[in-house]
Amino acid sequence: MPKSLTITETRAKLLDLADSLSKDVEKGALAITRYGEPVLALMPWELYESLVETLEILSDEELMQNLRKSIQQVQKGKLIPLETVERRLGL
Repeated sequence: MPKSLTITETRAKLLDLADSLSKDVEKGALAITRYGEPVLALMPWELYESLVETLEILSDEELMQNLRKSIQQVQKGKLIPLETVERRLGL
């Protein structure tokens, strides 16, 4: 569960929170509460962007099918050596 702050606490600390969260992305999101119930999430922009990107990937059915297929191939040991890939790509 993320750390929680009330709306009043958030308002008083907003500038400090912006600095703190942007410097330490690992802190994750803060739950902003009203009357004890979470109503908002405050998070570093980097975290927001990564969540949006993850949702875009998860919603792309073709990409997810390819990912599942790739995972199955790895689990079965069907791998291509790096040298072969480099040779095929002319690297």
